[in-house]
Amino acid sequence: MNKRELVDAITDRVGDKRTATEAVNAVIEAIQKAVASGDKVSITGFGAFEMVNKPARTARNPSTGAEIKVAESWAPKFRPGSEFKDLVNEGGKQVGKKK
Repeated sequence: MNKRELVDAITDRVGDKRTATEAVNAVIEAIQKAVASGDKVSITGFGAFEMVNKPARTARNPSTGAEIKVAESWAPKFRPGSEFKDLVNEGGKQVGKKK
């Protein structure tokens, strides 16, 4: 599912596409701004978004084998909640079943 398909799915619940688009954009923007400012965003039953530090390290170029210094960076991280994990596991069992 991409963003357009998500908007279409929400349109069925809120009534019109414009409202659904604004809602999806508002939620995404709010999460991005909060995480970028260092806050953790927890949505009960869904999961948590947070910013994590990736320290500087030495890596290797797979083609040449030469060492490369990788600078410290920050990255967003998502950890699914237990209800989300359970739902995915139940869906995986159904998808994996033979008919």
